[in-house]
Amino acid sequence: MDTSPARSRNAAATRQAILSSALVAFTRRGYDGVGVREIAADAGVTAMLVNRYFGSKEGLFTEVVEASFEPATMVPADPERPADLARTTAEALVERTGPGAEHLGPFELMLRSAANPRAAEIVRAGIERHVGARFAGALQGPGADERAELGLALLAGVWLMRTVITTPALRDAPPSLLAEQVTAMLSVVVEP
Repeated sequence: MDTSPARSRNAAATRQAILSSALVAFTRRGYDGVGVREIAADAGVTAMLVNRYFGSKEGLFTEVVEASFEPATMVPADPERPADLARTTAEALVERTGPGAEHLGPFELMLRSAANPRAAEIVRAGIERHVGARFAGALQGPGADERAELGLALLAGVWLMRTVITTPALRDAPPSLLAEQVTAMLSVVVEP
């Protein structure tokens, strides 16, 4: 007779456990570097259950991308004043890339999955739908979409150099100085 406690059947908790496991796995190893069975095992479920909730690895990845890019963690959803957009975005970048900061975020997910063409399409759609739309929506004047993408390219470059390549000058820069310099650079694309 089985004397182990009955496992609680909570669909929302199970779904969240799978998403959390997938976020860690995709962020650390990219789309091609992890399989559904590994994600399932880390979540304490079967691969069949993952597929029941998400349809496929691609469906799961799509939901992870949505969950990663939807929150306004870098570009504010509604800056108090458009003039503050460059400063608040630069400060968020410096904080999120600082020593000891959690790096299981959208940038690493994008970076480690970009080699797969389908994963890159999914990431691009997530960027356009969320952070890109927020950035462009906060800009005044012509060329908002192009200027927003230039701003995102600047953010991605600083993120890459500071957290992945870890160049000493950016890694060790005083946060206030780095935020000031990034603000000046972002101001070029933010101001029409």
